[in-house]
Amino acid sequence: MTITVIFLLLTTLTTIPTTQSTPPKFPCHPPHNLYPFCNTTLPTQTRAHSLLNLLTLSDKINRLSNNDTGIPHLGVPPYEWWSESLHGIASNGPGVSFSGGPVVAATGFPQVIITTSSFNRTLWGLIAAAIAVEGRAMYNVGQAGLTFWAPTINVFRDPRWGRGQETPGEDPVVVGAYAVEYVGGFQGGRVEVVGGEKGGRRRVLSGGGGGDELMVSACCKHFSAYDLENWENYARYNFNAIVTKQDMQDTYEPPFRRCIQEGKASCLMCSYNAVNGIPACADRSLLQKARTQWGFNGYITSDCDAVATIYEYQNYTKSPEDAVAIALKAGTDINCGTYMLRHTKDAVDMGKVEEEVIDKALLNLFTVQLRLGLFDGDPLKGKYGKLGPANVCTSDHKNLALEAVRQGVVLLKNDNKFLPLRKNAVSSLAVIGPMANATDALGGGYTGVPCSPTSIVEGLKRYVTKTTFSSGCLDIACTSNAGFAEAVSISKQADFVIVVAGLDLTQETEDRDRFSLLLPGYQTALVTTVAATSKKPIVLVLTGGGPLDVSFAQSDPRVASIIWVGYPGEAGGRALAEIVFGDHNPSGKLPVTWYPESFTKVPMNNMNMRPDPSRNYPGRTYRFYTGDVVYGFGHGLSYSNYTYNILSAPNNLKLLKSLKTKFNNILQRKKGLHNYLYVDELEEQHCDSLRFQVEISVTNHGPFDGGAVVMVFARAPGSFKGAPLRQLVEFERVHTVSYKDTKTTILVDSCKHLSIVNEYGRSILPFGDHTLLVEDIEHIVSIVM
Repeated sequence: MTITVIFLLLTTLTTIPTTQSTPPKFPCHPPHNLYPFCNTTLPTQTRAHSLLNLLTLSDKINRLSNNDTGIPHLGVPPYEWWSESLHGIASNGPGVSFSGGPVVAATGFPQVIITTSSFNRTLWGLIAAAIAVEGRAMYNVGQAGLTFWAPTINVFRDPRWGRGQETPGEDPVVVGAYAVEYVGGFQGGRVEVVGGEKGGRRRVLSGGGGGDELMVSACCKHFSAYDLENWENYARYNFNAIVTKQDMQDTYEPPFRRCIQEGKASCLMCSYNAVNGIPACADRSLLQKARTQWGFNGYITSDCDAVATIYEYQNYTKSPEDAVAIALKAGTDINCGTYMLRHTKDAVDMGKVEEEVIDKALLNLFTVQLRLGLFDGDPLKGKYGKLGPANVCTSDHKNLALEAVRQGVVLLKNDNKFLPLRKNAVSSLAVIGPMANATDALGGGYTGVPCSPTSIVEGLKRYVTKTTFSSGCLDIACTSNAGFAEAVSISKQADFVIVVAGLDLTQETEDRDRFSLLLPGYQTALVTTVAATSKKPIVLVLTGGGPLDVSFAQSDPRVASIIWVGYPGEAGGRALAEIVFGDHNPSGKLPVTWYPESFTKVPMNNMNMRPDPSRNYPGRTYRFYTGDVVYGFGHGLSYSNYTYNILSAPNNLKLLKSLKTKFNNILQRKKGLHNYLYVDELEEQHCDSLRFQVEISVTNHGPFDGGAVVMVFARAPGSFKGAPLRQLVEFERVHTVSYKDTKTTILVDSCKHLSIVNEYGRSILPFGDHTLLVEDIEHIVSIVM
């Protein structure tokens, strides 16, 4: 039976406690409530123009910074545009404060890379909706803004990237899907969950961010081709990303296109780096593509000081005034920083930028503020006015964070079904490693103050009272083996041993890329030393967002199991313990390729996705990489064994007669023979005729119920230059019951899913035999005339 659950954001509203609360200051407070921009019966654009027409040039320029100081003569108070909400309300931006008010913490969800590992769209949207509730609640007591600069939807191109942890991984289909779910859930949509599994099997957005009204504003960043912090002589502030048309079209841009077209994002952030010689925030063709081709309806902010870098670091202009002018003309509406505040007046006086250009930027800014209700009077009397401290750190939100870790943790290795451990067979446990007793460090980048953080040691102690701990290393860098003796001592005395190794933010974060994929310092030696002296094989738990070369443990029989927990957030300790002791069946899948250490020889500044054998360049990500891997994209084990079967799918797809006629006309016009169609020359009816469904069964052969991730890949026919080795068509998470079958259906849109991008950046749909792949099952679908 189909179960439909409607997740409405207003079902748990409670009255805000008045003690210690500081309600936000708001415009349109008497006697300033008679301006047309305060009239809620007028169209949004009319109100925005009304406000603009009341401003002097000085007033306008003062709006061009994230720290808007307000317009006192119109009764408009200051506003801070910069708040952060990547995987929970974060303290990185000045718009959020966890001190001086009644809210002292917010739910700490897993870092994005781990949440993505669940491959559960519903879960992604529910997390975003929960974060939105907490953000609006904190705004109502003066502790947050309403414009949040998340999600990060750059493709995790290189495993050394310090911010890869913030992303949904390396596949543009997955990254785009995450963007749609996050923005739709965050900006105030209704979430419909269909199905039986926790978190749901399917998800439908009903107006998520698509209407005029916004609960809070999401921002898709960083546009575009941004994924290098600091490597050798290259830094993000002056890096020029050389990107081919082919790679831009099928890798770097698709997540942003979907974030705008399907997610209806109200903000876009341009990145520090240049793209093919032009700084992103100064690239009119890049930024206007979002508005004119993709239908973007929102404001564009620079990354912080990215307008300054146009002149100061990239030397793209001859003066600060030129930098400000070119950014405004390109479509950058607001500068995170003060560069526009300091230099725009001179740029206008020098004739480098017209006031009308500033007007366009302000209309974009005011429109988003109006959609948020900032000019609708007292926010505490509005639709979301009853949200407050009681809606932050709720049991529902904390349980959602726990469920996200349960579904996202990835079991990489499990020799001889070593896990799960039987509770009654473990009388003592040794837990070793510098991250084992950490709490805040389990959050990863862009975190706030978690509600109820649990360390890995604390989580395991709930199952085994006699649990001992030794850090083994002083810290994650592990520059000394002085602590090994204590670690070995407790491991010898315990029935079972768990070693927690990996990364933290001292190794990978914003402004810090890694130079190696190996465990830092003496960590490898710690693992092997403990494994050699323990009574039984050990369990290795890995923290961190970036891939690790743990091939030493992969091939070592003394390391029975390997679990990747990433940065699991506040519920990480509890969720890991539940998995280790079998109260939850792991089901996460890697959203990134784990490369060997030899990959570090590949220049990080090479943006090419495709391999180049003539230069010994192996390519990047599972779609193109031709080298060895430690663990591949989509890898992840379970306590159950699954088999997959394609129950039904067409063998042939024939073109409509009208499409045949059009195709013949194209051939005649081009005077040549082509074995493909250009997707942008097809009409909607043609693509409709090439859609089909694939019915798939998943059989659970084990004693545990659990989640299974169904991934359908496609391989194009023939030998088209630069075609992916395979590409993800679609994915679906399903709930399976022990020793039973579960069926699901995937809709394949040939124009979108079976097309590839040629070297000129155009999408083409090849004729011939397309291969669908589900695990080790293959099915041929032929597109014929």
